[in-house]
Amino acid sequence: MSTAAPDAALRPSLGKRLLANTFVRILLAVLASIGTMALLLMLSEIVPKPMRVVWPTLLAAAGCMAGYRFYVRNVEKREPLEAAGPRILPELGKGFGVGAALAVGVAGLLLLCGALQVQGLGDWRAIFKPLPEQIMVATFEELVFRAILFRIVEERWGFRIAVTSNVLLFALAHLPNDNVSVLAVLATASAGAGLLGVYLLTRRVWIAMGMHFAWNYLFDALMSVPVSGHAARGWIQVTPAGPEWLSGGAYGVEGSVVTLIAWTAAAVALFRVAGRRPASVLPR
Repeated sequence: MSTAAPDAALRPSLGKRLLANTFVRILLAVLASIGTMALLLMLSEIVPKPMRVVWPTLLAAAGCMAGYRFYVRNVEKREPLEAAGPRILPELGKGFGVGAALAVGVAGLLLLCGALQVQGLGDWRAIFKPLPEQIMVATFEELVFRAILFRIVEERWGFRIAVTSNVLLFALAHLPNDNVSVLAVLATASAGAGLLGVYLLTRRVWIAMGMHFAWNYLFDALMSVPVSGHAARGWIQVTPAGPEWLSGGAYGVEGSVVTLIAWTAAAVALFRVAGRRPASVLPR
């Protein structure tokens, strides 16, 4: 008796097979999140420039999150638990606290070493200008690297490959930035590992987002220190001094050996804490 017809009937359709493919899922998730963000930013250009203050980047960040949630519900057919939960604000606050402590600790050490020098104060209102942009950056980077790349790769190829590829991709994504160095790439990789370690604690993005935002925002808006090679425009006028391997130079403190050590220590501690939980822990 031939079983060709029943086998053919049981075989998933081409569409279902495509949607089950790891690379297709990553592509669709990135398009849904980053594509929505980019589209909203482009559409905001229609509005006269004097009216494009604050809201375009905040709307783009919200659109990025909405696009990701749409993808999860309609392609993966489940609730986006990694980007939801009743404790969003407390977890964002925890992340901000940890990120701020890390940023202040690194800045304090560099000031004590003379690798950073305070030149004076600018307009205090400068602390508000980078706020929406840094919210957007923390939102889309954590969604892309943790909720999309790490999560989907881990489901297909396992934890170790997912961790290695995630840290590597996070570092490589910063290679085109101005004034990048080998030390900057290593420090960025360690920061990526630290943010991934935070994500693993809950399998939700909120603490990592808060931590990511705090680090970027405090150096950019408060201390006027370049962030990953991007020029800062903040309140306290701080300039690098001494050897570049210590101060980070024009790339910012993410090019400093102090940052490399601090983020590496944070990553090791976070992975150890996360390692005490089952590898299959779900968002909770």
